[in-house]
Amino acid sequence: MAELGRTLHAWRDRVTPEQVGLPAGGKRRAPGLRREELAQLAGLSVDYIVRLEQGRSDSPSAQVLTALARALRLSDAERNHLFVLAGEVEPSPGRLSAYIPPGVQRIVDQLDGAPLCVCDAAWTIITWNPLFAAVIGDPSEWRGRDRNIIYRHFVSPGDRVVQTPEQQRDFRIAMVTDLRASLARYPHDAELRALIDELRARDEEFARLWDQPIVGFHRSERKTIRHPEVGEFTIDCDVLAVPGSDLRMVVYTAAPNTEAAEKLRLLSVIGLQTLI
Repeated sequence: MAELGRTLHAWRDRVTPEQVGLPAGGKRRAPGLRREELAQLAGLSVDYIVRLEQGRSDSPSAQVLTALARALRLSDAERNHLFVLAGEVEPSPGRLSAYIPPGVQRIVDQLDGAPLCVCDAAWTIITWNPLFAAVIGDPSEWRGRDRNIIYRHFVSPGDRVVQTPEQQRDFRIAMVTDLRASLARYPHDAELRALIDELRARDEEFARLWDQPIVGFHRSERKTIRHPEVGEFTIDCDVLAVPGSDLRMVVYTAAPNTEAAEKLRLLSVIGLQTLI
């Protein structure tokens, strides 16, 4: 744990706020990230970061290590070294990965004019930008399975995306197709199997689609958003594959000089605030 703490501290010192989309914030005793900033980026408490760096914490979980690797923009080799220092099994090719390469994370940090999120091969949201949270809802408040887009669609309906019956059918078929492909690539991933089993048990429509030899694919399409503060508007949605990984990036855009573009600009200002 002492070596893990020293290594985390060294990696924190080499990452500048500008590299992760944060303001420099005046004079700094060290050139790198403050502990508060690393905690914010990784979704952890400042006290936990302090205990980790001082070697006073229990061995962090794989989820925590993955979040730290993402926040610190670690390479594949550095991420694996982090797992070794923590006494965890290195990420295996036989299991889904939540690792986001530094280049992809920079896109999330810098593309602030378009709502976007990055998902793993099972469609669990890994990271997102502030405008995505403002438009779709704040994933930081979603726990467990609720971070999974497929689960939210089938089991926890009521999100802000309004679909026509045809859009819903195509979306469901494409998502079930993706899960089948992921299971074929990662047959030994217990969490993936548990997700599929729970979806089959809790939703008859998912179970029916899963048992059918039907195949669908994602394509660019228009999505209507019903937002509680700015009202309804329609934007374009594209699903982009990240080369060399199973990550998917969902990006929403609006044509210039349209009502939707104006509403996105407004949401970029108000964020998660409630208008009175």
